[in-house]
Amino acid sequence: MTMKHNIVKSMIVALALGSATLASAQTLRSSYFMEGMNYRHQLNPAFAPESSYLNLPFFVLGNFNVGLQGNIGVNDFLYKYNQNGYNLTTFMNPMVGNAEFLDNLHKHNHLNTSVSVPVISFGFYKWNGFNTFDIGVRSNTSISLPYGLFDFMKTGMSDEAGTYYNAKDVAVRSNNYVEIALGHSHIINKDLTIGGKFKFLVGAGNVNARIKNMDIYMSGDKWDIYADGYMEGSLKGGEFKTKEPNDKGQREVDGFKVKNAGVGGFGVAVDLGAVYKMDDYVEGLSLSAALLDLGFICWNNALRANMMNSYTFEGFKHPVAVDPEDGDPGDINDQLDQIGDDLKDFYRFYEDKSVSKRTTKLATTMNIGAEYVLPYYKNLKFGLLSTTYFNKPFTWTEARISANVAPLSWFEASVNYGISSFGSSLGWVLNFHPNGFNFFIGSDHMITKVTPQYVPVGNANMNVCLGFNITWGKNKTKEAKNTTMLKTIVGYY
Repeated sequence: MTMKHNIVKSMIVALALGSATLASAQTLRSSYFMEGMNYRHQLNPAFAPESSYLNLPFFVLGNFNVGLQGNIGVNDFLYKYNQNGYNLTTFMNPMVGNAEFLDNLHKHNHLNTSVSVPVISFGFYKWNGFNTFDIGVRSNTSISLPYGLFDFMKTGMSDEAGTYYNAKDVAVRSNNYVEIALGHSHIINKDLTIGGKFKFLVGAGNVNARIKNMDIYMSGDKWDIYADGYMEGSLKGGEFKTKEPNDKGQREVDGFKVKNAGVGGFGVAVDLGAVYKMDDYVEGLSLSAALLDLGFICWNNALRANMMNSYTFEGFKHPVAVDPEDGDPGDINDQLDQIGDDLKDFYRFYEDKSVSKRTTKLATTMNIGAEYVLPYYKNLKFGLLSTTYFNKPFTWTEARISANVAPLSWFEASVNYGISSFGSSLGWVLNFHPNGFNFFIGSDHMITKVTPQYVPVGNANMNVCLGFNITWGKNKTKEAKNTTMLKTIVGYY
């Protein structure tokens, strides 16, 4: 891997392919108020499924979650250059006007991606509650790129170039690990249920890069850059490729390689949650809250590189790849490679061997929910869910209102609408749960418009979640609550 696999190229490729995943990928937030969903405990460990369930490795789609979330979209960076729209060019092409590109960007442009893939998962009722066991793979990546960076890339290379540009808070963070989790939802009384989950984490790899500030000054036909930043990571068997040391003994980073990859570290985390029924005060009203992924990973190896404080940059020499036969932009991958080659000189780091171990915390999610069941039709209920994802500087919030209906004992559906830091979205879920199996499919972000290449237009908000599980047994959690309530009434009299 060379340095051309940089953060900007990674971002554009992810947008173009639409292959990243839901931020904070646990399970569908749209399913938070659906009692028939087996994996609601991943949103709040106090939730218990209606029956025991099993997902084995050969059920590839046991709870498969894939999507993308951000306040920018592929159409902000890739443009069509002919009328049929099947040929694309990047924002660096001179045919794309400066204002046409820059007016669509934000002060801070965010992209969050993550993957959640179960390996083994099962749950059963015992000990006056519901118990869960999960082994799965988790991957979370967040990117934040400031407006000033793109302003320099686009305007600084044109006739409209100024003499000074500034880019603050360029940030990239990626956490990848295997999670082994034990959970228990416990019934306290007819109104209160609490839950907790303990997680043992096996680290695979971590990257954290931050450029706090970058001042860029025009100097003749070159640019003088003064920067303050670093990048650090942990990957067993990973090491930097470096150039020969300079007169100060510093080795400039020129790439990355992996030899004999393995376990990079270990950690622990917990989930905490509670559900309280307010029937004594407002019939049909329930309140719930949860904190997810309170934990950390200790990495047994560390790589670090500091950004050069001052250096010169000759500019982006190849703003667009050109097909010599017709003068049109070439293949989109070639264009991205050209940008990558130029950015290799734009970001310069030197190796720092002073760090050997490091500890990173997980991004924590807080869910707060309120549910109301209609007194005259208990198969219809409405819910309001507030979600906050704590991962500075990538923190985001969302409020989602939903209508959930269960017209049959083996079928339920949800339609919901969310407003978040990344815009608005329409979500839906269909869940089939007769005796013997459970199948569900849904999305928190319905795609309404795509390009001719089938890439979503607008902000990069999209995901799909589907799964199939074997189920058995009656809803013993509900039976236990009814028994507890009966004992309470009998005891009172």
